Amino acid sequence: MPGRTDHVVVVGAGLAGLSTALHLLGAGRRVTVLERAEHPGGRAGRLDLRSPRGTYHADPGPTVLTMPELLDEAFSAVGEKIDERLELVPLDPAYRARFADGSTIDVHTDAEAMASEVRATCGAAAAAGYERTRAWLTRLYEVEIHRFIGANHDSPLGLVGPDLARLAALGGFGRLGPRVARMLPDERLQRIFTFQSLYAGVPPHRALGAYGVIAFMDTIAGVYFPRGGMRRVGQALADAAVNAGARIHYGRTATGLERRGGRVTAVRHAGRDGADGERLPCDAVVLTPDLPVVHDLIGRAPRRAVPLRWSPSAVVLHAGLRTPRPELAHHTISFGAAWRRTFEEIIDEGRLMSDPSILVTRPTATDPGLAPAGSELVYVLAPCPNLVRGRIDWAHVGPAYRDELLSVLADRGIELRADLDVSDLVTPVDWAAAGHAAGTPFSAAHTFAQTGPFRPRNLVRGVENAVLAGCGTTPGVGIPPVLISGRLAAQRITGAADLPPSRARRVPTGR
Repeated sequence: MPGRTDHVVVVGAGLAGLSTALHLLGAGRRVTVLERAEHPGGRAGRLDLRSPRGTYHADPGPTVLTMPELLDEAFSAVGEKIDERLELVPLDPAYRARFADGSTIDVHTDAEAMASEVRATCGAAAAAGYERTRAWLTRLYEVEIHRFIGANHDSPLGLVGPDLARLAALGGFGRLGPRVARMLPDERLQRIFTFQSLYAGVPPHRALGAYGVIAFMDTIAGVYFPRGGMRRVGQALADAAVNAGARIHYGRTATGLERRGGRVTAVRHAGRDGADGERLPCDAVVLTPDLPVVHDLIGRAPRRAVPLRWSPSAVVLHAGLRTPRPELAHHTISFGAAWRRTFEEIIDEGRLMSDPSILVTRPTATDPGLAPAGSELVYVLAPCPNLVRGRIDWAHVGPAYRDELLSVLADRGIELRADLDVSDLVTPVDWAAAGHAAGTPFSAAHTFAQTGPFRPRNLVRGVENAVLAGCGTTPGVGIPPVLISGRLAAQRITGAADLPPSRARRVPTGR
């Protein structure tokens, strides 16, 4: 980035913005953060459900935390350590998978424990296939994390080299579903090691093999939960940033950018009353909201030969229950009998799942303090079409679909309806009202044309001192990519090419 970059304004105190702030502070920049909410975290913010029994402290956004070393990387930029700010609890099992035939498979990140689980439920041949799958996913991660995921790209030609050849040899440009099926003939295991591609907005049978790296993060690197809920992650990052000298202004919405020539000179912002009367001078700006909001601030959207394709959305039910549910793991995935048909309905046809697969998260399994004494907090997520693909009247369909999901879960032995204390339903319309394109919190899908150097760049054409971070730009969707996007944005501003060797990330073994 040419010119002065002494004072950087970061728009958004989500995980991307706070990661950016910490890396900039560590590089000696002065940082001011504007956040429209009254608290940090962005999508990983906070939702309190109140009832006569007390308050349930729900996580409105992501519930699965992997790759905590990326958080430690951000903290270490300002001389702090993750365990000074967060108490992370490793989850075992990482997931409990329940299937339509009544079988259950616990997903362990420890290699021997998982091999034993697979051997007991699927047979010795499947256990050998699991070991091959684990080795393949680990090699994918080792090839991708630094060169493809953790680096800025200015051109597809910049990827050409030995690592690209290694990724191709590993099947990274083939299809994920068929590759895993060759190693794991048992369809239950195929689902466990490929469902993560839906996070990236692509069904397993179409996803690039390279997206097996998400399964690595989930099933090998380990899943964690922060004591106090996911909201603690954003708060911890914000506290570290303030301690290092950042100023964070909550309740402030960026409304425009002032420019002189090709540079942003100030960010205009407003409070709750909407009055656009304040300006914040800056030498550079980092924009972390979803892409349509960013384009409004810049005043234009970049030209693309093909319009962006958005990921599927999700219906989420937050529910407080009057009695405990010890039979549920922290994360339980209830798979329906249908599989490929499910993705066709959501992505291609814009319809609700006829035989849904549903994620049920019970954070009180790990932290009972998130709910009133003797109560339980659950989070039910069902993928659904985004607002572009599916023309659904959510005002009318939403409550009925909530009831249908609860009925499906009850039929599968997960009864949540009987003692609902309080609940909150989130549909694509609510995601859209929060500023998320097409009513999806998962932003642009990771199709081949929207992956790596083909994804919306973190540089803004025609504006020499503006950078993007967040799930709409590189490297993509999910907490690990979003944290990396903050570092990449900071590196655009500071000119740093790589992390110092002392902060290099090690490859987790899961042992």
